[in-house]
Amino acid sequence: MAFIKDSFLLETPQAEELYHSFAEEMPIIDYHNHLSPEHVASDHQFKNITEAWLTDDHYKWRAMRTFGIDEQFITGGASDEEKFQKWAETVPYTLRNPLYHWTHLELQRYFGIDDLLTSSNAGRIYRDTKEQLQKKGHSTIGLLEQCNVEVICTTDDPTDTLAHHRSMAKEDASPKMLPTFRPDKVYAIEDNNAYRTYLERLGEVSGIQIKSYQDLITALKKRMAYFHENGCRLSDHGLEQLYHFEMNSYGIEAIFAKVMNGVPLEIEEIQYFTFETLVHLCREYHKLGWVQQFHLGALRNTNKRKLGLLGPDTGFDSIGDFPQAINLAKFLNTLEGTGQLGKTILYNLDPALNEVFATMAGNFNDGSVRGKIQMGSGWWYNDQLDGMERQLNAVSNMGLLSCFVGMLTDSRSFLSFPRHEYFRRLLCNILGNDIKKGLVPNDIEYIGSLVQDICYRNAKAYFNLGYNQKIDITE
Repeated sequence: MAFIKDSFLLETPQAEELYHSFAEEMPIIDYHNHLSPEHVASDHQFKNITEAWLTDDHYKWRAMRTFGIDEQFITGGASDEEKFQKWAETVPYTLRNPLYHWTHLELQRYFGIDDLLTSSNAGRIYRDTKEQLQKKGHSTIGLLEQCNVEVICTTDDPTDTLAHHRSMAKEDASPKMLPTFRPDKVYAIEDNNAYRTYLERLGEVSGIQIKSYQDLITALKKRMAYFHENGCRLSDHGLEQLYHFEMNSYGIEAIFAKVMNGVPLEIEEIQYFTFETLVHLCREYHKLGWVQQFHLGALRNTNKRKLGLLGPDTGFDSIGDFPQAINLAKFLNTLEGTGQLGKTILYNLDPALNEVFATMAGNFNDGSVRGKIQMGSGWWYNDQLDGMERQLNAVSNMGLLSCFVGMLTDSRSFLSFPRHEYFRRLLCNILGNDIKKGLVPNDIEYIGSLVQDICYRNAKAYFNLGYNQKIDITE
């Protein structure tokens, strides 16, 4: 008997009706992920489930390490089948971790496999999924189509040529793939040598010889214009916290000259450089009509020995305890004060600060745009049942759930899109329970329409992606 049933996560008849009659068939706008644009544009065919499912999945890597699996079977030289076998051995012991639900939901939705994954059936499931992954319906486009994905917004560095996005646009392909401007490396000046190498690349693609800070801003504006021409309507930033200074607290050109000359910087100079650069970027986003996203609160690369062995982004990041409220308010006021605060989504990694982020969003809504400033969906360690429920309750109690733009995958995996289903089931369960308790009206049509707004329509209106419009991609 299947573990994932039609009533999965749905505790009341009202929740079941909301999900199956209103949420289930809605298209997906995945407005933030880390999918490979090349794999989308080439309609890549994965050779096996390890390549599709375990490569670059930090969630699974952390679980396997905790369970005592040797690194050889995680990021090392073991065969793909051996790595899958070790993951299968781990899965039964992930009970109550979201990986347990995600694993079985994804096996069922993409491969029709109802069995619980264990070490004893791993070989059969590996062979079964490998065979299915060779079929057209399980190419990258096929996997997206299976989940009714309408548009994906990838995460792209300012130096990216967007060649894969352009090829998709020329073919008027479906689902639509649009870029997101992620300029984290633009203000990562801690390592002078690496930064100067990055500026050389940025200068090449922008046609600007970057010798001064003003040259840098000019180059970035050119890249933003290029991204905009190619369908970009969002930016994104990953930061421990936002900084705030009075403008011109430091000489920005002097800081830039230090970087270019290899002179070590003080921590305040690094923070000021980030602050002023973000202000310039955000003012340009406002001019272009983009949505700006801030992912705040991650403490990255904490295990220095493993960082040296495996490199960054290998599963050694955690929730940080950075102060957020005061500088976040001041940073947003810097833009608000000149009328240049655009649509903004604030993602919080520390669940203890959910209400801080939810109330901060409300401080800067001005009636010009529905839900102009938003607290983003449960992110990273919070995109599980408890984390998403706490996020939804914070948004409901401190703002308007009805204006929320909903879920995203924030994933590198083409098998992660059932996370939208997971979110939708949880949303319907919360509202279904509210109906049963008499906390909201027993009006299924009205609440069902609100569910559809949160799952799809709000995002489509908010992001103004323009994917129904022809994008000019002429040379």
